[in-house]
Amino acid sequence: MLQILATAIISFIVAFLAIPVIILVAEKKKLFDIPDERKLHTHTIASLGGIGVFIGLTFALLLSVNFQQSPEFQYFIAALLLMFFIGLKDDIIALSAFKKFVVQIIAAGLVIHLGGIRIESLYGLAGIYDISPVYGLALSYIILILIINAFNLIDGVDGLAGSLGILSTSLLGTYFYMAGMMPYALLAFSLSAALMAFLIFNFHPAKIFMGDCGSLTVGLICGILVLKFINVAANPASPFPIESSVALGIAVILVPLVDTVRVFAIRILKGRSPFFPDRNHVHHLLLDHGFNHSGVTTICVAANILFIVWVYFCRSLGNTPLVIGLFFICYVILGALFYTLPRRKLVIQRQIISSLQEKKPASKVIDLSTKKRIGK
Repeated sequence: MLQILATAIISFIVAFLAIPVIILVAEKKKLFDIPDERKLHTHTIASLGGIGVFIGLTFALLLSVNFQQSPEFQYFIAALLLMFFIGLKDDIIALSAFKKFVVQIIAAGLVIHLGGIRIESLYGLAGIYDISPVYGLALSYIILILIINAFNLIDGVDGLAGSLGILSTSLLGTYFYMAGMMPYALLAFSLSAALMAFLIFNFHPAKIFMGDCGSLTVGLICGILVLKFINVAANPASPFPIESSVALGIAVILVPLVDTVRVFAIRILKGRSPFFPDRNHVHHLLLDHGFNHSGVTTICVAANILFIVWVYFCRSLGNTPLVIGLFFICYVILGALFYTLPRRKLVIQRQIISSLQEKKPASKVIDLSTKKRIGK
């Protein structure tokens, strides 16, 4: 326990000291996230907070984890470096979704093939247990990349991605500590501590954003921890087995996961790329209902906690009914939010159709409830 505490303190202090320096450098070098018609902030803010999270996390891990006893961690850090630098480049110079997706596949390959983090069984989900290695590898890639993108896409409101990251890593870290898997507990609590330091500067009104370099980092680590948890907790011979580990693993990251699956499905059904940016996320729905940034974050985190508690105490029901119940309840709630939306308005800054400019030259607010809808 003392080792975990010391590692978490180191991660927190390093991140806490690094972030103000990053803010200062971003201001001097004009490295800002520029507001546009889709974004929620109204003034320039640095989006490089993930640098502080990454520095605190990796510094603490390098000091605390024995790579000879846990050789898979060298591949985790290699994948982490890929995710961090591709995210950093996207924060500074916008990259195409395809390039980021290719790097995500490479990082997932390092974790799955060299790090040994993969799905080998569905543990009774939909009545399926052991699966062939080919299907297991394919499923591992899909799940890991989905979790990475889930945390990347949920990062749209001050404090939201960081708070959900802390919730996931602190719970999974506690499990690994109780199961005697100290390296994974150190990984989880190092990220939790770094995110705590980041949230000091990210709660509304935010002084800095996480950026892709942070959200991709958080997504990768949470993906590793969730897949490892499912495999370990489902094994009756493990030091701390838990029934319905698949459902519980899903519940730990439920809010970003459900939101991403829903948004991807909507975009694909509309004939768009799943990575096409829009304004259909759960945090947008809550904002349109009148909640502020702090309220949205509180609601999402509280809902995620309630689902985790429900799954844990109902774990004897089995994976299949619990997973179906989780997604059914979530989509009923999201459907209710969507169909009770007030009339939304979108602020257009630059690109306005000329005909509308002629009719309403003084107004830059377009009512999206009319037939002539503008924007993404």
